[in-house]
Amino acid sequence: GKICFCHLFDGSGRLQIVLKQDEVDLKEFLKLFDPGDFIGLEGERFKTQKGEISILVKKYTLLAKALRPLPEKFHGLQDQELKYRRRYLDLIASPETYERFLRRSELIKTLREFYWNHGFIEVETPILTNTASGALAKPFVTHYNALDLDVYLRLAPEIYLKECLIGGMERVFEIGRCFRNEGLDPSHLQDFTLCEHYAAYWNFEDNMKFTEEMFSFILKKLFGGLKLEIKDRAGLPVKIDFTPPWPRVSFAELLKKDCGLNIDELKTAEDLRQAIKAKNIKIEDLEKLGRGNLIDALYKAVSRDRIIQPTFLINHPLDLSPLARKNDKNPQIVDRFQLLVNTWEIVNAYSELVDPVDQKERLEVQAKAKAQGDQEAHGKDDEYIKALEHGCPPASGWGLGVDRLITLLTKQDNLR
Repeated sequence: GKICFCHLFDGSGRLQIVLKQDEVDLKEFLKLFDPGDFIGLEGERFKTQKGEISILVKKYTLLAKALRPLPEKFHGLQDQELKYRRRYLDLIASPETYERFLRRSELIKTLREFYWNHGFIEVETPILTNTASGALAKPFVTHYNALDLDVYLRLAPEIYLKECLIGGMERVFEIGRCFRNEGLDPSHLQDFTLCEHYAAYWNFEDNMKFTEEMFSFILKKLFGGLKLEIKDRAGLPVKIDFTPPWPRVSFAELLKKDCGLNIDELKTAEDLRQAIKAKNIKIEDLEKLGRGNLIDALYKAVSRDRIIQPTFLINHPLDLSPLARKNDKNPQIVDRFQLLVNTWEIVNAYSELVDPVDQKERLEVQAKAKAQGDQEAHGKDDEYIKALEHGCPPASGWGLGVDRLITLLTKQDNLR
């Protein structure tokens, strides 16, 4: 024919172009171009009879040639693993995937805006560390050739951020990649984006209020409200109401309700291990875990999957929180909270332990558990103890799994 219609796509959207035989050589154009090619053109802007804005092409040039075909137009990529491995094709074929990437960028931008509005300073801390510290998790190990030294990919930026507090920075935050050599499932990746902040002269109660304010700010800005429909773990729609205040649930009371075990009465790892066996609760590596990680595994086995609406889990056992401050009224628990939404732990925070003597004793207990085979126990960190001995203000720290949050908010059920 004497006229040809095509569509151009770029980061701003889609645009129809029109080629007429009396303006350009149609045969030459169709011979030169294939779907997926990058094109530059000049022409006149006009509206079609249906009101669609289009460009009447006067000149064109080939910018880059696609040697491989794009995914088939209507069915796109069907292989989920191929989508993950060749994300560039998924971005081309799926507007929904492209939109999720934009949402992620907007979320991180909004996070930074909220921090800046509240007087926080953004810092960058080392990714290669001498000690696997900052979280109860198994680290990745690599070798520093220049120093002939084994080092770790960071589990979290926590220790360095608290050293910023010691150095006089009263409010700091960081958004960056962290690495944990753990199992892969829909809610866990080995490398992931973590947002952490630390504020001097705050306690965990201040951070709970700050969290509610932050989520209200983000959700209103990105989604226009606090009530969203997302997917539950079975892929079914579920309505989530983020309107504060969110309920607070005690860790020990939750476990007692869900499995009948009173962890306050089970003082040793062996006592707890035998009680778990008596209840026939299945936990992997049961014999190797210390008391803290046993409690965590028990909670994940019997309680976590029941929490759907935004909920603050509080009053964590001391064994589970080697870097958190003891509660003034009950020294067997710590001033800590986790925010759970749709069974996922989104935020972890606590009043910081700033007493170097207490901190040293707790890390020695963790080191003993690690020596006995608990690979997720916290490592000994003499440099951090030395820093604390110079004095650290009372503070509260906070960590957000950015990938988990954007996965939930965009109705996905897998971090990938």
